[in-house]
Amino acid sequence: MSTPEPAQITVFTFKDGLLARLAHDLRLSLGRFEIRRDGTALSGRFWPASLKVDGVVGKDGRVDVEGLGASDKAKIQRNITDEILLTAQHPEVSFAGALTPGGVLDGRLVMLGKTVPVRAPVRVEGDRLHAEFTLVPSQWGIAPYKALAGAIKLQDRLVVALDLPADPDAGGEATPDPCTWKSP
Repeated sequence: MSTPEPAQITVFTFKDGLLARLAHDLRLSLGRFEIRRDGTALSGRFWPASLKVDGVVGKDGRVDVEGLGASDKAKIQRNITDEILLTAQHPEVSFAGALTPGGVLDGRLVMLGKTVPVRAPVRVEGDRLHAEFTLVPSQWGIAPYKALAGAIKLQDRLVVALDLPADPDAGGEATPDPCTWKSP
């Protein structure tokens, strides 16, 4: 039996503004997280300081890992941790909710000390669980990041995608109860 792919959480940001053509849509990966399921209840702990820039997302949806140099990636990560998510003061993001019988994850996300309801459909594909949340950062008091006096900025939305083994222990379709997924 092959080892299942590890749990992954990715974040997609989208450019905006007058000079958006000079900016990039990005994919980031969350390096540290824990998601627990007990029956239909789900909870999660996420450490945003562990976000890493994977690369630039092209119009075709592919990620160009060489699209940014190491110094640009480091600068983006510093902006995220120091200016946007203020990880020194708010080192953890949390989620508490439940999976409804209709396959929807419904809960509350706590970020920067503010709680906002979130919902996402969950689908099973083979031995994987997938969910995508569209988040509006301004709901947590986060202004869209701007550069060049606002000529380049990020949209006030991002997509968080979860890709989890259906069974965190064996990679099969039947998930034990309770269970935990952790970052690789």
